[in-house]
Amino acid sequence: MFSNIVVGTDGSETAAAAVALAVDLARKHDGKLHLVTAFRTPSAVGGGGVSAADPSMGQGFSKLAAEKTLEQVAAGIEGVDVETHSRAGAPASVIVDVADELGADLIVVGSKGMQGTRRILGSVPNTVAHNAACHVLVAKTS
Repeated sequence: MFSNIVVGTDGSETAAAAVALAVDLARKHDGKLHLVTAFRTPSAVGGGGVSAADPSMGQGFSKLAAEKTLEQVAAGIEGVDVETHSRAGAPASVIVDVADELGADLIVVGSKGMQGTRRILGSVPNTVAHNAACHVLVAKTS
């Protein structure tokens, strides 16, 4: 039923709970797991930060950090076919875009941000659920 599963992660404890659920589902359905993380592109920074004159340099650092996070998460997963995806952009948009491109059957996201002010202003789980073309499972992580 779920042969292509996308799960968003930022390496946090709450994301780990969503990843664990996605891994379990991938095992049960003999599916492929796609770990997805987003990174922000730096804007102009002053005072010793990355210069706006070379924005690719800052993006390179952000991309490396994102890829390192994915490597660490993937290293803890056994018995499941795993592919990693890191992209610049807003987390919810990146997750939905990757899922669309892969023809995912299911997206798993954590529930972080679904309470309080972020629930009203918008959160990754809410945005994914409203924009995904496939099933979305919101894992109770907070």
